[in-house]
Amino acid sequence: MGRSTMPVKNHGTEPLCLFIEPLCEDYWLKPDEALVLRSEAKGVDVWFDTYVRDGCITVWLYEDGDPFKVLMDYVVVDKDGTELESGYQRPGGQEFSAAGPISR
Repeated sequence: MGRSTMPVKNHGTEPLCLFIEPLCEDYWLKPDEALVLRSEAKGVDVWFDTYVRDGCITVWLYEDGDPFKVLMDYVVVDKDGTELESGYQRPGGQEFSAAGPISR
């Protein structure tokens, strides 16, 4: 993989949300499913600032770890390398806040 990628695997028994800021994009992993968050920025040392809470991993991508240099040029791919859209496998009725998913 390399420094510009972050693999994420759901080892739990419930869906897991990969939530990417600052665009509030969400990708939902089923149990035992793996996705890869990959920066598309060239020639940049990408840092993944990661926050974990029940059922959700929130990630910010920064250039050289500088929180004033947010990177928004990224893709999320599945095990076959297929690029996924935000909302991938989102459970019905799911909503969000800045802190992550909210079930209604």
